[in-house]
Amino acid sequence: MNTHGGSGSAPSTDGKTPPLNRVHHVRAGELDGHTAISGSTVGSKKLWMGLVENPPLSATDNHHHGDSEAGIYVVSGHPVYVYHDGTQEVRITAGPGDFLLVPPFVPHREENPDPNEPVVAVIARTTQEPIKVSLPELYQLKEAEAPREEDTERLSG
Repeated sequence: MNTHGGSGSAPSTDGKTPPLNRVHHVRAGELDGHTAISGSTVGSKKLWMGLVENPPLSATDNHHHGDSEAGIYVVSGHPVYVYHDGTQEVRITAGPGDFLLVPPFVPHREENPDPNEPVVAVIARTTQEPIKVSLPELYQLKEAEAPREEDTERLSG
């Protein structure tokens, strides 16, 4: 049996791009900010994954993730995901082991109402860089209203 003990982010022979002909291993503590799997860390072409922590009594701004789907796995804590259904705000309370999907361009925010426990979640996105477009308010996204790509802001980390 052949094993490889090195870090998953070792460069290829050109010194820039991680090789695509092997499994990559990013060890705990080796994340690049929040990023574990991306084009720049392991040579991923269509997937971004990372780990985020939301401190106690915190909330993000209202935002969407452009043309990226976002899959969320709650590791610990009890986050609340808030979006608008066209009539009112909808609040989904999640817990450890729960999965959520945020479709492209859907305005939402994440909250951590717990005064003591942080929320830790693994995020997977279908774009190479994490996209976050801040919004002044939540609103229901109509199917035909997806913004143009140039209206989105790509953020790394």
